[in-house]
Amino acid sequence: MDKQSIRKQIRACKKAQLPQQKREESERIWRELEQHPLFQKSHNILIYWSMDDEVETPAFILKWQEKKQFLLPCVNGDQLDIKFFENTSALQEGELFQIPEPQGEALKDYSLIDLAIVPGVAFDRHLHRLGRGRGYYDKTLCHITAPKIGVCFSFQYLDEIPTDAFDIPMDEVIHA
Repeated sequence: MDKQSIRKQIRACKKAQLPQQKREESERIWRELEQHPLFQKSHNILIYWSMDDEVETPAFILKWQEKKQFLLPCVNGDQLDIKFFENTSALQEGELFQIPEPQGEALKDYSLIDLAIVPGVAFDRHLHRLGRGRGYYDKTLCHITAPKIGVCFSFQYLDEIPTDAFDIPMDEVIHA
């Protein structure tokens, strides 16, 4: 299947997913990540504030915000800026997807990131990631040397997805 067909198939699966199933799978993914040595030793963690159809992050971020420093991506034109998360009251609706985003200065030194937790439309057993098609993450992840862990629901983990030269692979994928 081509990328667009996979996106369409996954979109249908997301619509069929029950809220309880989404919450339970999200919690299972975060429990596994919490036990992961990379998470345990990392302090500055790039993560994302989830949209309605993604592995849920707000509760996980709030649970760990006293012990970990989270950074969130913010849409800025055709790229992502990375900004430090302080608290929920400092978030404002983003420009494109209406995702809550932190305000303030964008991170300039990506070497400060210890771990990147990355969403995607789909991942495969070869650690490839399929995004929404705009290349936001690929344009940013190519500058991040920290380990990258993709997170997804069970129906988003496929045997194989098509890739292009600019697609940035993950180091691991955690799926429910």
